[in-house]
This record gives sequence, structure tokens and C-alpha cells, in this order.
Amino acid sequence: QVQLVESGGGLVQTGGSLRLSCVASGSILSLDVMGWYRQAPGEERELVATRRSWGSPYYADSVKGRFLISRDNDANTLYLQMNSLKPEDTAMYYCAAGPGPIQTPSMRIWGQGTQVTVSS
Repeated sequence: QVQLVESGGGLVQTGGSLRLSCVASGSILSLDVMGWYRQAPGEERELVATRRSWGSPYYADSVKGRFLISRDNDANTLYLQMNSLKPEDTAMYYCAAGPGPIQTPSMRIWGQGTQVTVSS
């Protein structure tokens, strides 16, 4: 089974940017939907953004216009470009993959997560 490893998290000031990467141990061509989730302390995990190799991506309302998800099948990598970061974006961010639909996928493969902290 493909394994997912996230990187790119860190500490950034409000208004700053970060780019998360999720590298798969094998080909992601067979992975239907890939996406990013986040979980803040004491909160439930929430979907941030998802996409297939084709078609339009899906974004949570809270990140629309600020985050961009992209997928490079040749590099077996999923990205999340995060701009105009806010303190409420602080969370552990997880990469995941599974069958669709992109709005409510059934993620079956998860990474270990990368921490994003936005200071005010």
C-alpha cells in the first residue's frame, strides 16, 4: 500500500504563506481523490481541500481564495499552497487518499501530519 509523508509545516506570522507537500511512496495514478485535512487541538478533523487528477478541486469555505491544492502525478506529490494565513488556520495538517466524491471522500490512506502554527 502507498504511504504518504507530509512536510512543509512550520511557524508563520499572520498573513504569511506556507507550502505543504505530500510525497507518496509509490504511484498516485491509481489514487482517486487526494486531499488535505486539518485538526486543531480539541477540535474535530475537517476537510480542507481535495482533488482528483482531473476536474476542479474542492475547498472548504474557510480556505477558499487563500489555499490552492495541486497534484503532480509524475512526482507522486500533492501540494497545498497556503496564503494569507490566519491564526485559525493553526492545526495539524494531514494528507489523505481514497475514493470519491471529492466533497465527501472515503479516505483510506493517511499521512502522519505536519504542524502549521500561525502567530498573531
